[in-house]
Amino acid sequence: MKTTEITDANVTELFDKITALIEEARQRVSTTVNIAEVYTKYNVGRYIVEDEQKGNYRAEYGKQVIKLLSKKLEDKFGDGWSVDTLTRCRKFYGIYSTASISATVLPKLGTTVDSTDFGNSVAEIQPSSPEPHKFVLSWSHYLILMRVKDANARSFYEIECAKQNWSIRWLQRQVNSSLYERLALSKDKDEIIRLATEGQVVEKPADIIKNPITLEFLGLKPEAAYSESKLENAIISKLQQFLLELGKGFLFETRQKRFTFEEENFYVDLVFYNRLLQCYVLIDLKIDKLTHQDLGQMQMYVNYYDRHVRREWEKPTIGILLCKEKKDALIKLTLPEDANIYATEYALYLPDKKELQERLQQWILEFDKEEDL
Repeated sequence: MKTTEITDANVTELFDKITALIEEARQRVSTTVNIAEVYTKYNVGRYIVEDEQKGNYRAEYGKQVIKLLSKKLEDKFGDGWSVDTLTRCRKFYGIYSTASISATVLPKLGTTVDSTDFGNSVAEIQPSSPEPHKFVLSWSHYLILMRVKDANARSFYEIECAKQNWSIRWLQRQVNSSLYERLALSKDKDEIIRLATEGQVVEKPADIIKNPITLEFLGLKPEAAYSESKLENAIISKLQQFLLELGKGFLFETRQKRFTFEEENFYVDLVFYNRLLQCYVLIDLKIDKLTHQDLGQMQMYVNYYDRHVRREWEKPTIGILLCKEKKDALIKLTLPEDANIYATEYALYLPDKKELQERLQQWILEFDKEEDL
């Protein structure tokens, strides 16, 4: 009987399968442990609050209780149950037992809960709802989410973080860059509510637009002089972060895509494909304010792709002008209403969160006024 020689290549496929299985199992164990930690700390917070509610609660008395409790827990279980940790547990329970968005309860738009100090008054904390919050992230993720005061924004970040498997660092970046407010400002009232209950849903071209697009990770200084080619090179060098900033479903195809029309060459700065919308997305970079010539040029690019590149089953091409400054009135005057072209500003620094929140609140008030008419 002839014996087949066994080589490293013969077992590679088997090794890869088993490796994937072991890594998946480890990930499941890790996830289970993380979620168990979250539920434990939620219930620790609940027990502390219930103890406070038994009598006449006073802030100083409560601090002494937590201090003594911390010492007893650390004597038994070791480090990890400091006064700060127990205080966070109390705050965590307070936030997610009263202000979280569930499948059955939707708070009023703009509802905020101050997570910096969840009350020296236990009167603020109501009994837990019949359907407790379902936790899906790690404790470290929730430490970031607890600092998000707006209940709608907090729910949005939790949903997106779970769906897209954001790291702790990227969740912090998205919160700092006001992703929720930037998306909400481009939507109508019903879609803002949907953001808070379902996260970002990509069904039509407008769903991928946010204003501004934040490019702080490029490392370009806002006050420094730079060209469009330098901006493009910086984006290509940080392509992974740029794709994450663009949002869901984006695939990069090429840069400086050339096409020829009547013996003249034209170049599209960046070409992407969105697999969720099933269409090409063309991006042109403008380091100055937007002009009607820029809009006309993008219209030509989109027309070319629709007529000569896209296939019958694909959706119409989207054009995005990424510019330093835009005027909505100019865009409305220049483009037809059904144009599949959008202009959005970019920022080389994290936006002012307070300013965006105020703009969003004004946006919501305008919706309410229109409904009252």
